[in-house]
Amino acid sequence: MADTFNYRIDHHGSLVRPAELLAARTAGDPEEQAAAELKAVQEAVVLQRGLRSTVVTDGDFPRDDFRGAVLENVSGLRRTDAVGPDGLVRWVAEALPKANGPLVADWAGKLAELTVIAPKVALPSPAYLAATTFEAGLGPSSARELGEALAEIVHAEIELLVSRGVRLIQLDNPLLLGQLATDPASGGALSFADALAVDALATRLDERPEGVRIGVSPGWEAPGAVDRARAERLYAEVPADRWILPFDQGTDAELELVKALPEDLDVCLGVVDATTPELEDIDTVMARIDAAGEFKDIEDAAVSPSRGFADVATRPLLSAEDQRRKLVLVETIARYCWGNEF
Repeated sequence: MADTFNYRIDHHGSLVRPAELLAARTAGDPEEQAAAELKAVQEAVVLQRGLRSTVVTDGDFPRDDFRGAVLENVSGLRRTDAVGPDGLVRWVAEALPKANGPLVADWAGKLAELTVIAPKVALPSPAYLAATTFEAGLGPSSARELGEALAEIVHAEIELLVSRGVRLIQLDNPLLLGQLATDPASGGALSFADALAVDALATRLDERPEGVRIGVSPGWEAPGAVDRARAERLYAEVPADRWILPFDQGTDAELELVKALPEDLDVCLGVVDATTPELEDIDTVMARIDAAGEFKDIEDAAVSPSRGFADVATRPLLSAEDQRRKLVLVETIARYCWGNEF
């Protein structure tokens, strides 16, 4: 299936927040914060447009971290003072969540007003949120029940976004790749089967308007060795159109994740490491893409960094300048692959 809408390059996740935005969020004045967020998003759109990204996002600038689109806009979940094993501030579910209105659709509308480039929206997956916020004896009776409630919210938001013209929506579940290992990592409070069922509830659309892509990022790092059967089960049970996979280390496991993809699904390859400032050698990256091309039609592919540059607002992985250099490299790699097509 050729990707006729040519979403060849995007930045995958969160962008490095400007210092002025962080200062405004720390100061806590709602009006100043809102103004700083809008200014930062406007500048981020200009940056992405200059980099020839085929979609634009708000960089997660209006949120504390990549989970905020849901956590900051629903009732029933509470922020704690603790930090989880993933280094993120821990939230706990005290009741089944309810949305307090649109999650990110309004920001998507602002993006659409700023440029003719298609907006992309990223949301945390409900299975990931349930796996990391469920606490036995506190609120929902099970992580599965919590996950299904979150899936309803995310599903409703996806339908709203699609109705407003957004054609590329990405769900982030950083726990899934670890569960594809031959020695699977813990999936938190949700089993692998329950995680697939919950994320499937969120991503299943009865009707898909032309050009709509629901993408899933199942993690930022491939496991040491991939259990092929579990990978195929993931792709089969979560009805995503596009899988955003790490592809920046050149390991057999990264290639195995691509090999396991069904022929009719798109792939976005995270070809540059978003955690190190050193630029990748283009010939090396192209050789990896050529290897993937033996198993996957590159016409159904896109490229991006391997993960977000600042999934936590106050914890950027690179400087803004290093981030720009990495994105320029991604754009260059896209030209090597598709010329001026995208």
